[in-house]
Amino acid sequence: MEITNVTEYDAIARQKLPKMVYDYYASGAEDQWTLQENRNAFSRILFRPRILIDVSKIDMTTTVLGFKISMPIMIAPTAMQKMAHPEGEYATARAASAAGTIMTLSSWATSSVEEVASTGPGIRFFQLYVYKDRNVVAQLVRRAERAGFKAIALTVDTPRLGRREADIKNRFTLPPFLTLKNFEGLDLGKMDKADDSGLASYVAGQIDRSLSWKDVKWLQTITKLPILVKGVLTAEDARLSIQAGAAGIIVSNHGARQLDYVPATIMALEEVVKAAQGRVPVFLDGGVRRGTDVFKALALGASGIFIGRPVVFSLAAEGEAGVRKVLQMLREEFELTMALSGCRSLKEITRDHILTDWDISRPQPVARL
Repeated sequence: MEITNVTEYDAIARQKLPKMVYDYYASGAEDQWTLQENRNAFSRILFRPRILIDVSKIDMTTTVLGFKISMPIMIAPTAMQKMAHPEGEYATARAASAAGTIMTLSSWATSSVEEVASTGPGIRFFQLYVYKDRNVVAQLVRRAERAGFKAIALTVDTPRLGRREADIKNRFTLPPFLTLKNFEGLDLGKMDKADDSGLASYVAGQIDRSLSWKDVKWLQTITKLPILVKGVLTAEDARLSIQAGAAGIIVSNHGARQLDYVPATIMALEEVVKAAQGRVPVFLDGGVRRGTDVFKALALGASGIFIGRPVVFSLAAEGEAGVRKVLQMLREEFELTMALSGCRSLKEITRDHILTDWDISRPQPVARL
């Protein structure tokens, strides 16, 4: 079967992967309302395309924290990628580098920061969970820095793990031939079987529930790397992130895996962008499956987007070639959307290019004749 869009990889991954692994990647928290909403919300945003504009040349390049990339489509951190494919994070790193974009490596990767760095050149960010043992955190951040990673994406929405019922039913745990590579040798790389989700038990034992804004400041004392705060959904927290010295904000609901019934990230985006007032870039993570979704996010003020599940599903289906294809398909769809909307560069994508269902409820100006 010829793959013609990103979503088709989901069905292939479902067939190829063990149920426990597929469910881990695919499922959300509790009723999975937010999981559906992350996708559905995009369908409530329509285009206002402009016509008769010369779109023979289209420039999708942008810079993120000063690093030039080929398009505003980047790779989000997704844990334990070797469950999807033996090459795991190696394949993803090579695919991102070939596409000229950024890969974010998860703290809970099945390949270490050093191993990913060894795959060759590329712009890489490191996603960080803060462990109770701060020496472990400081050591890990220093290793990421030494390995050439360019920023820290601090995940702030996980003081406890969301209730993922598929993982409870499946008694999810990391397969015995894999470890959380960044923590090997620290007795933190293993995940034991538990009566419910092995990952939930691991998080309860290791992750610091007392994480607060002062820790964002503390991180800046141990690294020169810019810090992106990942997991912001409100204007209030956007303002506090900037006050705490964040270099950027990632609007994320953790792939709908933490608190169910939070808004879709595309619905929360504009509120956060308005609060940021251009002081730091705001990125969107969650629900992007089409180039049209990328355009909608940029029209609402995002500086770029991150994709997660499409990466692990395409990795499961076709390894590195699958991840390359996902990035290429999204790139081509996004370029086409720009052309058909009358935009030749990212700065030409404006709020006027879209109409949202919440715009319709506002009183429209009356035309005077």
